[in-house]
Amino acid sequence: MAHQWRGVIREYADRLPVTESTKVITLGEGGTPLVHAQKLSELTGSTVYLKVEGMNPTGSFKDRGMTMAMTAAVASGAKAVVCASTGNTSASAAAYATAAGLQCAVLVPEGKISMGKLSQAIAHGATLLQVDGNFDNCLDIARKLGESYPVFLVNSVNPARIQGQKTGAFEVVDALGDAPDIHVLPVGNAGNITAYWKGYKEYSAPFESETAGTLPAVSTRTPQMWGFQAAGAAPFVAGHPITEPDTIATAIRIGNPASWDGAIAARDESGGFIDAVTDDEILAAHRWLSAKEGVFVEPGSAAGVAGLIKKHAAGQVPTGKIIVITVTGHGLKDPQWALRTEDGSEVQPVKVSNDVVTVAAELGLEEK
Repeated sequence: MAHQWRGVIREYADRLPVTESTKVITLGEGGTPLVHAQKLSELTGSTVYLKVEGMNPTGSFKDRGMTMAMTAAVASGAKAVVCASTGNTSASAAAYATAAGLQCAVLVPEGKISMGKLSQAIAHGATLLQVDGNFDNCLDIARKLGESYPVFLVNSVNPARIQGQKTGAFEVVDALGDAPDIHVLPVGNAGNITAYWKGYKEYSAPFESETAGTLPAVSTRTPQMWGFQAAGAAPFVAGHPITEPDTIATAIRIGNPASWDGAIAARDESGGFIDAVTDDEILAAHRWLSAKEGVFVEPGSAAGVAGLIKKHAAGQVPTGKIIVITVTGHGLKDPQWALRTEDGSEVQPVKVSNDVVTVAAELGLEEK
């Protein structure tokens, strides 16, 4: 029987570190669409789906982890939370802190955050500080604040975040009936690739639940994990941290990912890889998704699609497989890129006079 979606904690409570008495902080996150990508399927010869995480309450996948992190913060007795962010984490942390009745401090790199995300954090009442440095500098300060001051750190270095984000893998398996052959996603701070791999592993083997005993395996396999970074912020590809990461994809402009070890494990254990795509490839994929699939994402979210298109062009995408791509954030987070043409100029609306004949002519219509 159908029921109102209750958020990822209550939907997957038997697979998360919570009990019936846990005070859950939720905005109804999760339950996001798994959309068949018709044109990508035609291009690759495989069946491609998009896990559209921009449909979460604050418009990104971060809400999955934030419900768990904020629930843990309340359980610990915290009165305030802190995070470093390139944008989406700040929006999510501010919203969930408001729901929890906690103060929220957000550290963002100066000039390196989109106005869409900045506006969310401000609207939800966060104390926003722009740090003279990059995201990695912000995270270093946030960690030290969490260690030495009475605030609760809600970045993905907090294991509660990974616990919440792993539910994305559960939802994919529940929708498809089994794990896909390949799961593709952008890689920035690397919490998401770490979390999805954790979820797929837990669903493919008996799971020892804290509240429900031994749960049987749900899926028969695990997918290869394919991660894609922006070329100007690709520490996994380089094999070392990047001191000055640079890309138009602000959500993944991170040079020293917090979940480094988890991402390497996901890559190696799954038989996958982590590669890089250029800003031009990211923007081309961004346009592809909007124009051909009807899915509007922020540029960083298109990195996985850009990677799949790049690998297909190189003859490295198998046919006849099931492929899922996580698109991580909504296009309204960073809308200015949709208002530029392929050559970089601004889109200008066509001006017409106020009569139906002129409008019809401009649209190429003839009278019935």
